[in-house]
Amino acid sequence: MAKLGKRMRASKKEFAGRQNLTVEDAVALVKAAAKAKFDETFEVALNLGIDPRHADQMVRGVVGLPNGTGKDVRIAVFAKGTKAEEAKEAGADIVGAEDLMETIQAGTINFDRCIATPDMMPIVGRLGKVLGPRNLMPNPKLGTVTTEVSEAIKAAKGGEVQFKAEKTGVVHAGIGKVSFDDAKLAENLRAFVGAVARAKPAGAKGTFMKKIAVSATMTPSVTIDVESAVTE
Repeated sequence: MAKLGKRMRASKKEFAGRQNLTVEDAVALVKAAAKAKFDETFEVALNLGIDPRHADQMVRGVVGLPNGTGKDVRIAVFAKGTKAEEAKEAGADIVGAEDLMETIQAGTINFDRCIATPDMMPIVGRLGKVLGPRNLMPNPKLGTVTTEVSEAIKAAKGGEVQFKAEKTGVVHAGIGKVSFDDAKLAENLRAFVGAVARAKPAGAKGTFMKKIAVSATMTPSVTIDVESAVTE
């Protein structure tokens, strides 16, 4: 823990006075500071000028990152019959119906994404209070309630990232690993920021994207010049 604290202090000193950087400079700085013994996740946080308590200011969506996330995404699928078989063949980690519902109700949630066929939603709906707060509830707008099960699984495994604004108006996500090439991280970052920009709600007034900050799992954060990241 002492070594971690020393490393963090050293990184903060290196980051001091270096804010509102270009995307490329921020990526390079964070990668240089990431010295953990594991492949740290490269993370982005966007502070938005919204109040998510109002329905017309909610921000949520999905984006396929061009270079993937570098994460092994575990997928649970609610399906029966041929669709259940299709899910297994497409690489789903967990497939079930009532049995899967009971497992989740018992407190076992060992997956990162949940997909359901439309006929399974009466069952899945009972799990709203469990899956909702974890941002795991299947949603047709995000492509996770669908009859195209294999396509949804491939998209999730291939680097698709869901995002949703928190109560504070912050959207955050892991968009790669520090082992990625600088150019690939920069491309993923711009793709993510662009998707959030396109998700600007009708009720948002004034400056929509107030602040963009990036970090790795074990590093401080550094801010990015918004215009450098938005390619709209």
